[in-house]
Amino acid sequence: MVFSSLLFIYIFLPVNLLCYAVISDIKKKNICLLVFSLMFYAWTSPKYLLVMMFMALINYMGALWVEHFRNSRKSGYILAADIAASLCILAFFKYLGFICEISRFITGVPKIIPQVLLPVGISFYTFQLISYVVDVYRGEVKADTQYWKVLLYASLFHQCIAGPIVRYKDIKDDLRERKTGIDDMNEGISRFTTGLAKKTLLANTCASIVDSVLPESIARLGSVTVLGSWFGMLLYALQIYLDFSAYSDMAIGLGRIFGFHFLENFNYPYISKSITEFWRRWHITLGTWMWDYVFYPFCLSKAMNKFGKWGKKHLGEHVGKTLPICLSNLLIFFIVGIWHGAEWRYIMYGMYNGVIIAFSNLVEPLYKKCLHACHINPHKKWWQCVQILRTFILVNIGWVFDCSAAGMGSAVRMIKRMITDLRFDQLNAVMFKSIGLKSADYIILAIGCVVVLIISILKERGVQIRAAIAAKPIAVRWLIYYGLIVAIFVLGYASDAGSGFLYANF
Repeated sequence: MVFSSLLFIYIFLPVNLLCYAVISDIKKKNICLLVFSLMFYAWTSPKYLLVMMFMALINYMGALWVEHFRNSRKSGYILAADIAASLCILAFFKYLGFICEISRFITGVPKIIPQVLLPVGISFYTFQLISYVVDVYRGEVKADTQYWKVLLYASLFHQCIAGPIVRYKDIKDDLRERKTGIDDMNEGISRFTTGLAKKTLLANTCASIVDSVLPESIARLGSVTVLGSWFGMLLYALQIYLDFSAYSDMAIGLGRIFGFHFLENFNYPYISKSITEFWRRWHITLGTWMWDYVFYPFCLSKAMNKFGKWGKKHLGEHVGKTLPICLSNLLIFFIVGIWHGAEWRYIMYGMYNGVIIAFSNLVEPLYKKCLHACHINPHKKWWQCVQILRTFILVNIGWVFDCSAAGMGSAVRMIKRMITDLRFDQLNAVMFKSIGLKSADYIILAIGCVVVLIISILKERGVQIRAAIAAKPIAVRWLIYYGLIVAIFVLGYASDAGSGFLYANF
């Protein structure tokens, strides 16, 4: 079951809202949400509901023991054991086949690679549960004495499948007491509707084009023109952003309807002026999770401190200060890569971004000197546009690793062709007609993308679009909402290819 399905919109959500509304006690409301969340997850992956419940139990008990032994060394050992247990379960389901492939390549065993079905959303709720235990260890939250509350935190159907990654400390107050007013309902409905429109009108249309243009295998690579590949990658960049941000919008909107306040997950990443800025704007909750639980502990460790001092002594002040940061970033992006999937192409995707960020940090003084020597003011609008275009091209090249279903070899060959074999006579009307979409589909997509671009520019300038709409008279507000809903049902027909959410697979 997905948020954009008719089953969810017409049956699951209304029944859940009705049951929730007739209950007044907060404890019973939470139990109601828990029951519906478990039903939602079981509908998607019934066999692996027990996996989620077991992982919640491990981390629930781990948090209690960590808090009980807070003033002794046992607390740290229990934390390490809890994290190890959670990661082992994740590794079994997500990386067992990959590990066996590496083992067979090196040693020749095993002969048969085991096929383990990946539980939907396991990466997301694993990270959430780990953050809960770590925060208890740090003293930022108290361990909850009720298992079902921890299970509710892990399984909330609003975000358990594909985020945003929610920390226990951010919603602990909402779990104890929350009220949903008319403003919350309006904000939640508008946010959910916006996400639904993004998904059905834009992301699914992009998915149809991407599936038709980009090669499914190395054998098909030669049949796709180079400009066709660039066009496909442009549409993939739009698809993955619109798809994932649509899910986040819908999750945040659903949470708001039920009284939860989830953190934002996207901040218009395609107007970024650097890869570093892009990752501050893209999947923000994952980035902050990595920053708090990986970057800081690693970068501020004794070993990195010693390494930084050695670097300052032998390599200069800037390089010595920057090297620990670079290594920490490389570690983060290695984890980001393997978090996306158990394939070499995902690892390469992560390292591609990590190397660019590390290199840009190392050469920053030289970069500033070059700008000064060329009399370029970095604050000028034209130069910022150049930076945005440069970053977008680099991001698109990185997406090749993410979308190449044929594997690492196909991704490398495709990137090589995109860079070295560019011919402008290859992009023609025949290619567009072969996709199978109507002219209206392209018009809808173009208008939608322009609207998203305008909204992103206005948002960057401090204009709050939803607040501006909320300030309009009720007739105007609902005319806008109604128009959006009509557009979804009348025009959201492009394809079923993108009906599922991309990040649910990660």
